[in-house]
Amino acid sequence: MKDVIKRLEERYHYALVVFKELVKTNFKLRYQGSYLGVLWSVLQPLMLFAVMYVVFVKFLKFTDGTPTFPISLLCGTCLWQFFTESTSMGMRSIVDRGDLLRKIHFPNYIIVAATTMGSMISLAINLGVVILFGFFAHAHYTWRIITVIPSIIQLYAISLGVALLLGSLYVYFRDIGHIWDVILQAMFYATPIIYPLSMVQKNPEFSWAADLMMFMPTTQTIMDIRHNLLSPEYVPTIWTVVDNKLLCLVPYVLSVVVLWLGVHIFRKYSAKFAEVL
Repeated sequence: MKDVIKRLEERYHYALVVFKELVKTNFKLRYQGSYLGVLWSVLQPLMLFAVMYVVFVKFLKFTDGTPTFPISLLCGTCLWQFFTESTSMGMRSIVDRGDLLRKIHFPNYIIVAATTMGSMISLAINLGVVILFGFFAHAHYTWRIITVIPSIIQLYAISLGVALLLGSLYVYFRDIGHIWDVILQAMFYATPIIYPLSMVQKNPEFSWAADLMMFMPTTQTIMDIRHNLLSPEYVPTIWTVVDNKLLCLVPYVLSVVVLWLGVHIFRKYSAKFAEVL
């Protein structure tokens, strides 16, 4: 067993060193030249939350009336920002680091993984703020908070799979960037972040859409995290919305498929990235 571990360490030692350095560099460059620096990791989602809270909750009354909806909105905003940032930056990471690919020989996937991991660091900071605010916003912390970790890993796996897939396509087709921006906008409004899922369920014409929305891996993951972290009583999950428990496994299976597809496509075309760039 020790020999196997030693071989793995020797084989991936260089890759891990490059990965760590890229994560540090990307995180530093993100806030280079700004006076507040890493504080923007906290301020940006808080400012976005404030705007959405005033517009959609106070003015348009997009709320379910539960005491935890404001903190749930903040949590959903942070999670969605992570997905948007990691996939968008991951998509452009290969092209942005094209000079590095031509100079140094290392596994190309490290560039995408390092970019998404930088977004994960920001998410960790944001969730710390969410938990802190939760103490003043009626959040109900229970033993379920332990299950948040697998859900975050699942969300990261989805983001990494999408980033690898988009990163591969973006090398050859730069129009993918514009298309993905539109898709992200559509996905945002199709995810119950700024409005509660109950608003969709109560509408007799679109009640079926609530079940369909929960089959999206991103929606399922975000709702699971909000449910287990903040409010098991008020935040629904696919297990409470869909009656067929077998169908409840669909978004989890889709998460694995997305990651596998991203890895497969990236490995298939990554050998020619340096030549194309």
